[in-house]
Amino acid sequence: MNGARTRTLRTGWTTGACAAAAAKAAYYALVTGEFPDPIEITLPKGQRPAFALACEQHGEGYARAGIIKDAGDDPDVTHGATVLSTVRRGPPGSGVRFFAGPGVGTVTRPGLPIPPGEPAINPVPRRMIVAAIAEVAELFGAPTDVEVEVSIPGGERLAEKTMNPRLGIIGGLSVLGTTGIVRPFSCASWIASIHRGIDVARATGLTHVVGATGSTSEAVARARHSLPEEACLDMGDFVGGTLKYLRAHPVPRLTLAGGVGKFTKLAQGALDLHSGRSRVDFHALALLLEEAGGPADLVASTSAANTAKEVFDQAANAGIDLGGLVARRARMIARSVLRDAPVDLEVIVIDRSGEILGVAGFDKSCGER
Repeated sequence: MNGARTRTLRTGWTTGACAAAAAKAAYYALVTGEFPDPIEITLPKGQRPAFALACEQHGEGYARAGIIKDAGDDPDVTHGATVLSTVRRGPPGSGVRFFAGPGVGTVTRPGLPIPPGEPAINPVPRRMIVAAIAEVAELFGAPTDVEVEVSIPGGERLAEKTMNPRLGIIGGLSVLGTTGIVRPFSCASWIASIHRGIDVARATGLTHVVGATGSTSEAVARARHSLPEEACLDMGDFVGGTLKYLRAHPVPRLTLAGGVGKFTKLAQGALDLHSGRSRVDFHALALLLEEAGGPADLVASTSAANTAKEVFDQAANAGIDLGGLVARRARMIARSVLRDAPVDLEVIVIDRSGEILGVAGFDKSCGER
């Protein structure tokens, strides 16, 4: 043993949890004139975390509190950002009303959990904020008619690294979270973004979407079909999550586009294409080439190959259409996940330069090039 220890990854707090805690602290100050620090809130599953305040401001008719988001060990673009909640009294009977401050986006397209025109503060964070306001109101006999403005300085720039622009959320980030807790390296938020992309596509009447494993494959598929950006899903490695959601929420036409390594794994039945969770089976790839009539030396070298690209290059030199073979097998696997969903499916295999190496086309021709 080398004495190294495996470190447990830290969990963190969602933007929604930070906004709720900041809103509670701000309303507490609006009612009493004092900011509680730290401030406790109740998360959806009953946990009671405490948050230290990074900002306190009390002015005429408002109070503002800020919390620096700690996402734990998750590679979250909002880690270290300051989440501010400004609270003002609202008209009697209005309840809690939400507003987007600087750095928080506004929804502009249908299909998301929040309707167009509303600040991009998701339903669970809204409920957390309402509950936090209610705790203060009950403690001091204060009204629950308040206006809560959430802002994230620098959020508009950070949003460029997210799917928000593609989803039609303009002006900044979304305030997210379903449990209040960020699990490090969780796939849930990415898959949720894919689902929202499909929802938006359906709500806006798009009939053809692209699930791509990366920017190069996305560009190839977009150009092939002259599709708008909003038709493209940042699928990444989560082909299984994409297909399963489309099975329940179908779009008439789907193009899957990806590189040789990832789509070879898909052709072999993998639905999570991350290198840490699936590997190319070179023995199975060798059998595929043997079934296709590949020469014996190619079949033998494939079993001992290091990368899928190496095999594709050797197959091309031998005149074997490995791209087409993999595309057809990948399409068969994807079709089995979609089951009988009314989704016409195309699979495109490309190389790193963007050259198409294989296509398994739609069942119904629609002018493919």
